[in-house]
Amino acid sequence: MRTILFREALREAMSEEMRKDEKVFLMGEEVAEYNGAYKVSQGMLAEFGPKRVIDTPIAELGFTAIAVGAAQNGLRPIVEYMTWNFAVLALDQILNTASKMLAMSGGQVGCPIVFRGANGSAGQLGAQHSTAFESLYANIPGLKVISVSNPYDAKGLLKSAIIDNDPVVFMESEVMYGEKGEVPEETYYIPIGKADIKRPGKDVTIVSFNKMMKVALGAAEELAKEGIEAEVIDLRTIRPLDWYTILESVKKTNRLVIVEEQWPFASVSSEITYRIQKEGFDYLDAPIRRITSADAPMHYAPNLVAAYLPDVPRTVKLVKEVMYLKK
Repeated sequence: MRTILFREALREAMSEEMRKDEKVFLMGEEVAEYNGAYKVSQGMLAEFGPKRVIDTPIAELGFTAIAVGAAQNGLRPIVEYMTWNFAVLALDQILNTASKMLAMSGGQVGCPIVFRGANGSAGQLGAQHSTAFESLYANIPGLKVISVSNPYDAKGLLKSAIIDNDPVVFMESEVMYGEKGEVPEETYYIPIGKADIKRPGKDVTIVSFNKMMKVALGAAEELAKEGIEAEVIDLRTIRPLDWYTILESVKKTNRLVIVEEQWPFASVSSEITYRIQKEGFDYLDAPIRRITSADAPMHYAPNLVAAYLPDVPRTVKLVKEVMYLKK
């Protein structure tokens, strides 16, 4: 194992697959000459050249349409968005073309493409740059949705996404690009659609994904100081959703708390809650509880940012509530 940055893990995943398959290419705003807005693609232009690492205009709908067309004609594009907040401009191509073409063509025309970039909030960036989009894209049949929390998962799942024959939405976090983590020396792939137990426990199950995993793991650390063993599950893939791993955990712990950055209405936690109460109702000793972002746009003021996002203290409080412990 070796320790690398989150951005380096993504770069290695793309570079390794581009070396293996000349049909794979990267395009997006500032990915080439500037080495990427977050330096994810640093050095890739020098290695692969301007035909495979392509700078685009600030026109998400336009360059996404080009990439989708390329995918339908046998290439394997990777489209980088500076942030998923900007990708809403390209939603027509993602929703109405990429996700639907296989069905509309009777299985004749696929769309092997990866849409990737920073998702969710990244501090004081204001309401228009701070939305988490996992639940929105996971609600679209035909798309696979991945949302990663560490370099190991980022590299292994991005490699799997690039070789997948379906359109894949790959969500990162702007605040994690500089974080370090261990990855193997050898080539590896992580199967799409499989959650991972990051911390085993027996008293309560905490489920999360992307940067909210820090909150989930932080809460587990605090709970451990009081003798409460929380099992923490990283979804990694939002669609297909590995609810079975959650169910098996709940059979052991009998309690479930979900932590996510989505808005509460029709969120990822809503779907998980339905699945687990339907298939595992008899195993629950308490109602399923969740902590989400506030049901409002995230404003700029730091006190409002803090109030908007889930945190460790409120997660710990919620866990104690499902365990019927005194606050």
